[in-house]
Amino acid sequence: MVPVERVGLVVHGGKEAALAAAQEVRKWAAEHGIPCVDIDVWDDHDGHRLNAREEAARAGNPDLIVTVGGDGTFLRGVRIAGPIDALVLGVNVGRVGFLTEVRTDDVRSALDAVQRGEMTVDPRMTLTMRASRPLEIPPGIEAMLRYGRGPTLPPPHVRPGMKSEAGWGVPLDVLALNDIVAEKLARDRQASLAVYVGGKLFASYSADALIVASSTGSTAYSFAAGGPIVSPRLDALVFTPVAAHMVFNRSVVLDCSQRVGILVLEHSGQVAVSVDGQLRGVLNPGDWISVYGAQKRSKLVRLAEPDFLGKVRDRFGLTDSAAALADGQAPAYAPNEPVPDDLAHPGPAQE
Repeated sequence: MVPVERVGLVVHGGKEAALAAAQEVRKWAAEHGIPCVDIDVWDDHDGHRLNAREEAARAGNPDLIVTVGGDGTFLRGVRIAGPIDALVLGVNVGRVGFLTEVRTDDVRSALDAVQRGEMTVDPRMTLTMRASRPLEIPPGIEAMLRYGRGPTLPPPHVRPGMKSEAGWGVPLDVLALNDIVAEKLARDRQASLAVYVGGKLFASYSADALIVASSTGSTAYSFAAGGPIVSPRLDALVFTPVAAHMVFNRSVVLDCSQRVGILVLEHSGQVAVSVDGQLRGVLNPGDWISVYGAQKRSKLVRLAEPDFLGKVRDRFGLTDSAAALADGQAPAYAPNEPVPDDLAHPGPAQE
C-alpha cells in the first residue's frame, strides 16, 4: 500500500466534537508533511455548487478522504472520492455510525495505521443511473426543501467520455453508495410510477417513493421503509416501495447485473430524484430513470475485520427474546481450530 500523499477533509461543521477531531487530522498531516485540504461540498463558487469531480480537483485530487461526522458526512466524502478512486476513512461523531469506522479518540492511531498500510480496503458496490433527459432542478425548489433537507447539490452532468444513445437515455455522472430514490414532490399528490426490471414491466405503483438501494444502503432508508437487511458482501439491488397504495408492497432483492427502470406515469405528480439523500433533479410525467450497478466500487478503509451483523445488533439496539432467555443463555461460539475445509470455503465450488 502506497503511503498517503494528500488528505481531503470533509467535516460536519455543526458539531464541536467534529471540529476538534478535524483539527487533530490537520495536526497529524502537518507533522507528517502531508497536504491536508478542507472540502466543503456546500460552498458556492461563482453562483453554483461544484460537482464531485470539480470538488476533488479543487482539493488537488487527494488519495485519502477523511470524513468527520456521521453517516451523512461520510456519504459526502464518498461522493468526492468516487471519481478519483480515493480511499475513504470515516471518523464517527454521529448517532448511528453504520459506515464510519473510527472513534474521535483514535483519530491519530487510525491515520498512523493507514500510513503504515496496516488496514484493509472494503470495496462496496455503488449505483449509477441513466435518465430520459438531463436532470434539472426547477427554480424556487430551495424554498420547498429548506426545512430538514439543506441546500441542493447541482444536477449531475453526463458521464465523461459517454453520450446519449437512442432508447437508452443519458448516462449521468452519479455514484451512490446507499440508494437512489424517486419520491413524490408534493405532500398532496402521490407518485404514480411504473417499474421495469431488465426492460420488462414488473408493476405500477402509487406510492410516496420507490427506493433502489445497494446492499450497503439496505440498512438506511430502505430498512426504515420495511426492507430487508442485506450483507454488504453481497452485490445486489434492493427495490423497496414506500407507503404503496396496493396490496403488494414488499421489497424485491435483485441480482447486481439487473437494472431497475422507473417511469413517471402520464397523470402523476412531479417526482424528485435523490442520490444518497441529496436532491439531484425533478422528473415530470413521461420522464424515466434507469438505476443499475456502477463499474466503480467505493473504497472504504477498515482497520479491523468487519463485523456487519455485530454492528447491526449494536446500532439497532437488538435485544434477545425474553422467552428465549428464560430457557438459557446463548454460549460463545468458539470451536477448536483449524476450520474444516467445507466450513472454511462454504458454497458451490468455483468453476
